[in-house]
Parts: sequence; structure tokens; C-alpha cells
Amino acid sequence: MDNLKKFLVFFGGIAALYVLAILISKGFGGRKSFILAHNLDESHPVHKGMEYFANQVKANTGGKYIVQIFPNGQFGREREVIELLQLGAVTMTKVSSLSLEAFVPHYAAINLPYLFRSKEHFFAALDGEIGQLIHTLGVERQFRGLTYYDSGSRSFYTHKPINSPEDLKGLKIRVMASKTSIEMLKLLGGSPTPMSYGEIYTALQQNVIDGAENNITALTLSRHGEVAKHYSLDEHIMAPDVLIISEKIWSGLEAQDQQIFKDAAEASARHQRKLWKEMTFKMQEDARNKMGVTFHFPDKEPFMELVLPLHEKAAQRDELFNRIIEEIKSYD
Repeated sequence: MDNLKKFLVFFGGIAALYVLAILISKGFGGRKSFILAHNLDESHPVHKGMEYFANQVKANTGGKYIVQIFPNGQFGREREVIELLQLGAVTMTKVSSLSLEAFVPHYAAINLPYLFRSKEHFFAALDGEIGQLIHTLGVERQFRGLTYYDSGSRSFYTHKPINSPEDLKGLKIRVMASKTSIEMLKLLGGSPTPMSYGEIYTALQQNVIDGAENNITALTLSRHGEVAKHYSLDEHIMAPDVLIISEKIWSGLEAQDQQIFKDAAEASARHQRKLWKEMTFKMQEDARNKMGVTFHFPDKEPFMELVLPLHEKAAQRDELFNRIIEEIKSYD
């Protein structure tokens, strides 16, 4: 990490990252090194899922391919890493489906609030045919999806309880720079405030914002529970983390190696989902007992009714939007 920072300071910016990525990818001893960069820390269950993926690739290619993981935003924020990936300088990254809306608008279909009825419905739909179709929608933008990691459900955490949409009125709530998130919060009566994830803690501490919305890991791993003491489990969005790969690099792999990467990705998702279930239960206990966070369980129905216009608007955008939404809703 320290050497990477020194390299960036000396050479500067994206250009330095590009050169560094090329040097790493050259490999050694007949082995090919691939960069998987992301912005989570090493204790996160999604990071652990990607470690499992890297180990599977190495084992099943006999060490021909080595996936080197760079966590903690070493290669920049999500958008910057995606842009490097489009150039082929970074091989893979983990990115929220909410962020992918800016690159492939149809990802907005799976980000609709209250689209998924349960975690079982979520997995069944994304692991099925429609989820596989969505993986291919970024090919023209020079990336494709490999698998979906469980990122839980997004709920509001604030300085006061949110038990109904009325409690959101006038509150500045940090959201991702996602049209779906912004429009959703407006419909619920809040004031959407996009900002980078790294700014949330200080913004909450200084009352620049009244709250944010994310999964349980934000409270513990990012310590937001130190400055926001109420977590209201309205579970408005289940937005997966998506493991994506550069189409430029993917198309250069032989078919048998592509299958190895696919199989490794799917195996890592199964592993990660088990870890997520185990770790998030502990995180909720830690947030409650060690950080003093109070959990609230509001009636979801009033929230669901207010965001229905988002579903109707999305279904009318084009035939593919409508197909994705209807097929997901049809899964048992």
C-alpha cells in the first residue's frame, strides 16, 4: 500500500495507475497476473468472497493465472476503477449495481425499491436466466458481469428513528449517485444528498447530513454507528455487488479459461453469501451492544406504496426494462 502511494505521488494520477497495471499484468515465470481492485477493506465479506475467487482461479489453472487483489480504494473510487477496467488496465472489480446505472442504464431495473420480495427471491432471479442476460449488457461498454455478491438490503440510518415516510420529510439523506436512489428518496419526502462514501462519517458527525442509507456493514466496518444511532430496517433496496471483468481481457481468454473464471466466480458467490449471513448477524449485535445503535422495524407498506411510480416509469422506458422487471417478479 505504501509503495503504491509513493508511486502515485511520483508519477501522478490515472496515468500512473495505467502504467502500474500494465507492469503487474506482464506476469512472470509463464504466469499471467490480473488485477482485481475494489474499495472495500479486507474484513468485508465481499472481499473474502473475492479472495476465494482468486484462490479458485489459481488452483484450477495450475497457477497459470494469478489474481492480485488491491482493496481499500488503492486504484481509486468505483467510477475510476471501472474506467481503468474499460481500458483493460484493471482486469476486474467489484461494483454496486447502483453505480453501474451510470454505465448501463438497464441495471436500474434490478435496483428498483422493493422489487425483490425476499432474499430467496433475490438469489433465484439473479442466478437465473435474466441475471445471466444482465451480465452481458455491459459488453458494449467494455465489461461483463461474472457473478452477484450479496450486499444485503439498504436501510436508513439517522440521528432519529425513521418509522414512516413522514419521518424522512426535510431530512438530508446521503445516497449514491444513482438516479434510482435519488428519485426514490424524493418520492419518500427526503432530500437526497449524493456524496462519496468516504465523506459520510464526517458529514454525519458535523450534521451536514441527517442520515444515510446502506447495509449493516456501514455501521460497523465503516464505524458510521458511532455517529448515527438509529437504524431503521425498511430494507428498501437489495442492490447486489457485481464482480465484473474487462471485456478486452475476457475476449483474449481461451474458452476453457473463460469457463474456469465463470465457475470460480459462481463458487465464490456461494461462499460469500454464507459469510455474509454469518457476519452480518454478528455486525448487528456489535452495532447494538458495542456502539449503542437502536434498531427499528417500520411497517414497509407505506414506503412501498410511495415508490410504485418508479416501477411504472421503469417498465415504460423500453421493452428490455419491462422484460427484466416482469421476469424478476415472476420468479418464485
